Amino acid sequence: MKLSEIVEKLNLHIINSANMEAEINDAYASDLLSDVMGKAKSGQIWITLQTHKNVAAIASLKDLPAVVITGNGKPDDDMLAHAVSEGICVLGASELCYQVCGKLYNLLNSEA
Repeated sequence: MKLSEIVEKLNLHIINSANMEAEINDAYASDLLSDVMGKAKSGQIWITLQTHKNVAAIASLKDLPAVVITGNGKPDDDMLAHAVSEGICVLGASELCYQVCGKLYNLLNSEA
């Protein structure tokens, strides 16, 4: 499913619109950066409440096209600048991680 469709269907807030046509088949949810570095796979959308520059760095390292910041979190300026420079989409959600994960899981699996 295209990232743009996920944004629309989950009513996510677009903070940085890079990679909107990326194909998303899976997601990874974690706030522990070392966990994401070790286990996330290329092409996944990352769901987290973290908002600092290292989030964009790890998303770039792992070839993750988008990051969803949950709970009305706002990215730090340096995180957003790094995401823009790396072509990583940054999205926001008012809902908590659990809710976003559940909705995204249902959405991605209804397409299978």
